[in-house]
Amino acid sequence: MFGKDLISIHDLTSDQVAAILDTAIKVKSNPEDYEDFLRGCTMGMIFEKPSLRTRVSFEAGMTQLGGHAIYLGPNDISLGKRESVPDIARTLDRMVDVIMARTFAHQSVLTLAEYAEVPVINGLSDYTHPCQVLADFQTITEKKGELKGLTLAYVGDGNNMAHSLMFIGAKTGVSVRIVCPKGYEPRAEVLALASEDAKETGASITVTNDLSEGVSGADVVYTDVWASMGMEAEAEARKAIFRPYQVNAALMAKAKEDAIFMHCLPAHRDDEVTDEVIESWQSVVFDEAENRLHAQKAVILRLMVAEGELD
Repeated sequence: MFGKDLISIHDLTSDQVAAILDTAIKVKSNPEDYEDFLRGCTMGMIFEKPSLRTRVSFEAGMTQLGGHAIYLGPNDISLGKRESVPDIARTLDRMVDVIMARTFAHQSVLTLAEYAEVPVINGLSDYTHPCQVLADFQTITEKKGELKGLTLAYVGDGNNMAHSLMFIGAKTGVSVRIVCPKGYEPRAEVLALASEDAKETGASITVTNDLSEGVSGADVVYTDVWASMGMEAEAEARKAIFRPYQVNAALMAKAKEDAIFMHCLPAHRDDEVTDEVIESWQSVVFDEAENRLHAQKAVILRLMVAEGELD
């Protein structure tokens, strides 16, 4: 067990991140070894946003571990509106064994964790997306072997995905370059925290507006939508600003010859990435999507099962 909750990768040690990734690979290889670990356990899944990968991976993951998951959508729970977040946390705490929340405000996840005694997993917030990057780095491990010493170039908005990639890169020794238009950089405090973490692993965490500087020689090229959920009103304006940052064949050619392309999905094809790239031999987006299942099973196990029973 690495602690009570999973809120941000920054909260974990490098060894804890490595342990989750190792467990994810084992779970993927031998799922039958873990099918009874959570027999009789229930997960409450809170969703403020629509979801394909997060819902299916957590729900299927709990089932495959012997447990059960309950979907609680916006019509079931309206965080802080129909009922206060502390009251929701304390109610669920009496009925389920673990809570997963996919929210807009990061504070909602923090408040759930504060008031619930059972583990709380951040399934996505406007600040971080830890479960996604664990699946991402499981995928990179599968494709590239050792993580330490690799370079990942993230091209696009300095959003929750950029934050999470900076945090996990720093913990694993992967240098992360955030390549974005001026005015769309990640939060300064995230850059500071990740840069401090990176001192322990030898990684570098940089932010640049220069595409050539950011992507040249990268082992991994990663992108995300230009306007996240909740930013729909900005979508058209952002298209003009982000168009030069589209990941296309010409941009991929600046990376290493064997570079892989990643996207957390859903993708807006021919906006942030061209069809040519996402359907190319370099694209690993569906391996990445599959690994959400395995990485999240690993997180659940590491939160809920005594360490000696897993290792």
